Amino acid sequence: MWAPIVPSREIAAHVAEHFPPAMHGYLRVFFGREASGESFKAMARTLVHDDAAILAAHDAAGIHKTLITGFDEASTAESTFVSNESVAAIAGRHPGRFLPFAGIDILRGADGVRELEHWIRERGFRGLSLRPFMIGFPADDRRYYPFYAKCVELGVPISIHASANWTTARPSDLGHPRHFDAVACDFPDLALILSHGGYPWVLEACLLAWKHPNLYLELAAHRPRYFASADWEPLLRFGQTKIQDKVLYGTGAFLLGRAPADLVAEFRALPVRAEVMEKWLWRNAARLLGLDPLA
Repeated sequence: MWAPIVPSREIAAHVAEHFPPAMHGYLRVFFGREASGESFKAMARTLVHDDAAILAAHDAAGIHKTLITGFDEASTAESTFVSNESVAAIAGRHPGRFLPFAGIDILRGADGVRELEHWIRERGFRGLSLRPFMIGFPADDRRYYPFYAKCVELGVPISIHASANWTTARPSDLGHPRHFDAVACDFPDLALILSHGGYPWVLEACLLAWKHPNLYLELAAHRPRYFASADWEPLLRFGQTKIQDKVLYGTGAFLLGRAPADLVAEFRALPVRAEVMEKWLWRNAARLLGLDPLA
């Protein structure tokens, strides 16, 4: 499962104190709360779960491995939303269950590149996560390029926000799939994962996944039952044919406020052939992340 956030004690505590002001719109859209940092702090305290409860919820959904990530846009968003250390804490306690990706402040330049290498080589993280809408530059801006090059060198994928956003200060165009076409052209060996499936520009995202051998679509933070709607028709069409090896299951249960088991049940109910559903749920991710499918 591409989570990407689970409410462990360390992660929830950090998020409560470092929720970026630019993301207050997410509180209004996803939680129906007044858009303020104080209201989020109060809510975050109610979301905390201990490890046993998190693992039990995943077990109930049949989820055996979960990708979680840091998010660091301190230079442009005033704070580090999810620290790598808080991610490393739960991943370290359950190394067989959680797959950590690093968040890096790319505006730190060469220092940021060295930090990425540290988390991958020395701390066992499995990839990099970036959010252009919080960084403030589209993904084809040259400030990203040293990080793309380092991911290729390290042989790890990058998960990058490719969708509309719910801030009121950052244009949604920052997540438009067209910005990733040039990136995939310039870095053909980069495993590039478009997080949130490019919505609402689903057709464009699907065509990019068809065009570029190493470009994938990940589906977190959307209710699976809506994938059967007209908005997502290209995913169900191309996702079962030309790009069936390019789709990755995700939930974003933390944002959606639904139990992982409920979201998995909705996902399995989609009109998708059984052999393709198996690819979407785990085979594609296992291949991409170099996991042993028999394990």
